[in-house]
Parts: sequence; structure tokens; C-alpha cells
Amino acid sequence: MARGGRRGNTSPATDRGGAGAVILTVTLNAALDITYDVDALVPHGSHRVSRSFERAGGKGVNVARVLSALGRPTAVTGLAGGSTGRALRNDLTAAGLRDELVPMRGESRRTVTVVSREDGDATVFNEPGPHVEVSAWTDFATRFARLVREAQVVVLSGSLPPGLPSDTYAQLIRRSAEAGAATVLDTSGPALLAALGARPTVVKPNAAEIAEATGRDDPAAAAEALRDLGAQAVVASSGPDGLHAVTPAGSWRAAPPRRLSGNPTGAGDACVAAIAAGLHAGDPWPSILREAVALSAAAVPCPLAGDFDAVVHDQFRSTVSVEKTHAPVTR
Repeated sequence: MARGGRRGNTSPATDRGGAGAVILTVTLNAALDITYDVDALVPHGSHRVSRSFERAGGKGVNVARVLSALGRPTAVTGLAGGSTGRALRNDLTAAGLRDELVPMRGESRRTVTVVSREDGDATVFNEPGPHVEVSAWTDFATRFARLVREAQVVVLSGSLPPGLPSDTYAQLIRRSAEAGAATVLDTSGPALLAALGARPTVVKPNAAEIAEATGRDDPAAAAEALRDLGAQAVVASSGPDGLHAVTPAGSWRAAPPRRLSGNPTGAGDACVAAIAAGLHAGDPWPSILREAVALSAAAVPCPLAGDFDAVVHDQFRSTVSVEKTHAPVTR
């Protein structure tokens, strides 16, 4: 299995900070990800694990891994604490990722993913994470204010840990905009709805998340609804069926040439990484969507979130179909 290499469009950013402008990923609920491979997942049964993996995770960390493999300058920030936090920070160092995590007293969470080789489905168990004390959040806010000044794109991913209000992402989006950085938001529930009024540059929900947020099953209509609520652009994922994007430049449907089997848990994070990289390079939306579908598909054959298959990536990026569905709509 090929791993993601230093490939793709690595042209420097042109509108803010040049080649030194980083893509900052924010993971407020960072985790130590544990992955088990089993032949088949049987409820109430005992399972023999064929392979197990342990690595630093949380959605923003996974995004940073992909960006690093694409050759993009990136930094990881968020909160981490306890022995689990030390383990995930050690793994960031081993992976060569810039660690800007802020210490906290609570014990960072773990996630467990069980991948069934029989059907390629993944079952995920997410711990809620520790309660964030006021002092840790104050320290993070100070660190974020420094980091955002060198960022061209800020990626805000994942759930909010206990102790943080639902408008936390909205606060960070506004601070990013004040610093001149674009924002990519990948979250769900109250945190998503509370952030829309801050006008994130891009929102990337999956089909279940966008339906929950809007009460609409049609991805196109649901994406329009999120734009009405404040998102500047919406890229809605429909899993193996591809993406539907509603942007200020128009709307598109992007689909992969075929489906792949494997572990789909990292596909959404790879998609976010592609969007962030496209914004960083100033690419047009059709190019961003083509790369997002190709990269998310290339993540599926890999056993761990944050990796992608370079061969699949190269094959798909020239065969993804991108079809315009609507002309630009101003708001």
C-alpha cells in the first residue's frame, strides 16, 4: 500500500505571507486513535484482532497529516493532557508535525475504530473528552492569537470537548477573519449551527450532519440552507457518491469514477485537507472539488485515518467528474 507522498500542487500561497503562510489545524478534542482490524464485526461476539494501530488523532490532526504529505506548511494546535496527551504529542513529533498543542489538566480522550474486512465498514467509539478548565482555554486563546497571524487558512475540525460553549468555533472564525485567514469548518450539531453566523469560508458536513442541521434530505437544498444561515460556501459529502458544493462562484457535483473498499473513517478528513490546500493555493472551485474527491477516495484503502494511497490519488485526480449545476448566486 502506497502512502501519501510529497505530491500535488505545492505552489506557494500568493495572497498572504507567501510560502511561509501555514495552514493551521485546530483540534480542540484531540485523541489517541486506536484501530482494530477484524475479519468480521459480529454483535455480542468475541473477536480476534488481526492488526492493531495506535496514533495521534482527532479530525484536525488527520487533516494535518494529509497536508504534510502534500507538502503544505502546517501546524497543529488544540488541547491535550494527561498520559494520553503525552502519547499523542510524542506521535506528532515522530510524524514530523509541528506541535502547537496547549497542555490541560484533564486526560485526553481515546477513540476506538473497529474495521471489518468482510464488508469494509468501520465502527467507531468516541469518548467525549475531558472537561476544559478556564485556565486551559485562556492559554489556548493566547496561543491561537499568535498562530493565526501566520496562517493563511485555519481548519476547525471535530467535536467540542465538555466545558466549551457551542459558539466556540464562531469565536475562532471571527478571530481568523480579523487576521485575514480563510476558515474551513468540519463539525456538527449545535457547534455547526452556532458557527454559521460568523461566516466561515467553507463548511464541510457529511450527509447525516447536513440533514440534522437543516432537516432536509436533499444535499443541494440543505447546502443552500446553510449558505442562507451564513456559510460562504458549503461542500456536502455523500460518502462514496462524491460531493455537492454550493459556493459564491456557482454549484457543482463531483463524483469518483468508482467505489473503493477499505476503511472510510479518514475520507472526510482527506477531503477537508484538499479544500484547505486548494484555498491555500488559490485554486478555482472545480479544481478544489476534483482534488477533494480524489484525495478522499485515496484515503479509503488505507488502514489509518490521515494516510492516503498515492497511486489511487494520481489515478482519480484525472478521472473525477465535476459537473456544474447552478450559476453563481450572490448573497
